[in-house]
Amino acid sequence: MARAVIILAKGFEELEAVAVVDVLRRAQIEVVIAGLNNDYVESARGVKVIPDESIDNIKAENFDMVILPGGIPGTDNLNADSRVRDLLIDFASEGRLTGAICAAPSVLANAGLLEGKKVTSYPTYKDKLGKVIYQEDKVVVDGNVLTSRGPATAICFGLAIVEKLSGREKAEEIKKAMLVDYCD
Repeated sequence: MARAVIILAKGFEELEAVAVVDVLRRAQIEVVIAGLNNDYVESARGVKVIPDESIDNIKAENFDMVILPGGIPGTDNLNADSRVRDLLIDFASEGRLTGAICAAPSVLANAGLLEGKKVTSYPTYKDKLGKVIYQEDKVVVDGNVLTSRGPATAICFGLAIVEKLSGREKAEEIKKAMLVDYCD
């Protein structure tokens, strides 16, 4: 079974975290929610989520993918934590998948993982990604890097992750069951 970890920092965007977790779990992908500490993580709009693990217990070798939701100040908090950057670099160096949505592709950029890649992000973060090939698609996949635009594209992002981890057939099955007809 595929395994993914989603890292939450205080101020994360709710839809970008919960919708992705939901879609992946529907596809029987094991998702571990990791926080930057051992306490609940409060979202940008005051929703409190209790993580399964602390980031300190997460090792790239135990997962197929790491996922970062956006949100402000969540993205800033992810960017400020060296453990996040180190973990992203570990995932990339081991050829594992990395994904980020909304403002969070800037965290991938700051870790040096986006140069020359096709990516997307929340529109106001377009100029914060370095030397990339910027696209405005709902989801952009370039090798082992998946990026997406924002809250409204979170389900599409989740489905793209399912396709990458479990195949197109599984993604289509979940898409049909969820009545999703807007991700193409």
